[in-house]
Amino acid sequence: MSGENHSLNLFSFTGKIKILHMTWIAFFITFVVWFNHAPLMASIKETFGLTTEQVKTLLILNVAMTIPARIIIGMLVDTLGPKRTYSGLLFISAFICFFFAFADSYEMLAISRFLLGFVGAGFVIGIRMIGEWFPAKQMGVAEGIYGGWGNFGSAAAAMTLPSIALIFGGDEGWRYAIALTGLIALIYSFIYYFSVSDTPKGSTYFKPKKSGAMEVSSKGDLFLYLFMNIPMYLALALLTWKLAGLGMLSSTGATIIYVGLFLIYFYQSYHAIQVNKHVFSGKVPEIDRYSFKQVAVLDLAYFLAFGSELAVVSMLPMFFMDTFGLSQVYAGMLASGYAFMNLVARPGGGWISDKFGRKRSLIILLSGLALGYFAMSQVDSGWPIAAAVLVMMACSFFVQSSEGAVFAIIPLIKRRLTGQIAGMAGAYGNVGAVVFLTVYSMVSAQTFFLVICAAAVLGVITVLFMEEPKGAIAETLPDGTVQMIDVS
Repeated sequence: MSGENHSLNLFSFTGKIKILHMTWIAFFITFVVWFNHAPLMASIKETFGLTTEQVKTLLILNVAMTIPARIIIGMLVDTLGPKRTYSGLLFISAFICFFFAFADSYEMLAISRFLLGFVGAGFVIGIRMIGEWFPAKQMGVAEGIYGGWGNFGSAAAAMTLPSIALIFGGDEGWRYAIALTGLIALIYSFIYYFSVSDTPKGSTYFKPKKSGAMEVSSKGDLFLYLFMNIPMYLALALLTWKLAGLGMLSSTGATIIYVGLFLIYFYQSYHAIQVNKHVFSGKVPEIDRYSFKQVAVLDLAYFLAFGSELAVVSMLPMFFMDTFGLSQVYAGMLASGYAFMNLVARPGGGWISDKFGRKRSLIILLSGLALGYFAMSQVDSGWPIAAAVLVMMACSFFVQSSEGAVFAIIPLIKRRLTGQIAGMAGAYGNVGAVVFLTVYSMVSAQTFFLVICAAAVLGVITVLFMEEPKGAIAETLPDGTVQMIDVS
């Protein structure tokens, strides 16, 4: 692999570049569907007569299901392959989208929005697909293009859906705008299935040796893995507490969910110990080893970067409306600038990581993220709108560059576990979103931005403990021969 030409001709539509384009478009569509409600929330609020608390609850519900979904999808993609997994996800999500578009009660809105969190797991699938098709020296920029251009779906939704709703016209225009995004997902599910393959011709698709939990390499790594699973369940418990506080869940219902989450965690931990019981009886062969600490650090970095992005994308249109007294369409257009940066920032973060070193790049970019949110916390109605937008876009650059830097590293840890590692990091992004949106539901927007800033400072300290990927990782072919995959 090291002898390949490392230039990327993005105007090509053959080989790995075709896979890159087909896959970022799939991710783009999942993001349009996932965030089709945000720019239309004022209309939805009016149609159903929702309170501000109910609106904020919908925002939290939208990112909650994605926590377990990314873990599940990570396992599915490692086992079934990206082609079948992505196509299936788009197909199913289309029908949940229709359910939301034509909901006739707040309960239907809430249930369908919760289920639509599953579409947010699409990101994980493409990370494995791009990892199969691109060499290490192109990994950061290729994953960055995939993530950044796909992530732009939330900006596309913010920029276009209010206008599309106006074209359909009437108080119900928002329903048809949202249903249209579901129809696009349905059609593309078939296009993607018949246009891609999981690996280049002649390459092996490495699958996990065991299913049901991530493989680790030592007893210490196993205990760290079990510990790192806890915040995902705590985030779902936090959401349950929030819903109970709003009267959407009875105290009995909430208790049942708390007990259920504990039992599922206990079951998952048991399964993880069964999959990895070999670490108690001797050392894992050097060829199969990797450091789970790498995964844990990247989980926390993505908690900050993607978690804050999801939370901020959800609240920015309303923030601009409330702060500057703007219309829904104009506020949506301005807020889309935050996600607009994905087009260059996420590939930029991957490129910086490829060029200047994985660890150093992540530290610098997360530091910029902290400063960016501090600046956002200072924005108020006295600011010129242009200055507020500039600060927002500068902050966004560091947020999305950090995401690009995280996923420039993930496919370099252990190839056959890439889906699961990406799934866990992705789930942590959603844990961050639930945590930050819960904070937002309790405090002012300015305090909300300061909380993210403080968390980011702790994140920078955590990344200091990460090791720079170097050398090669080994994977065993089905016939027993060993293949070395360059990671530096």
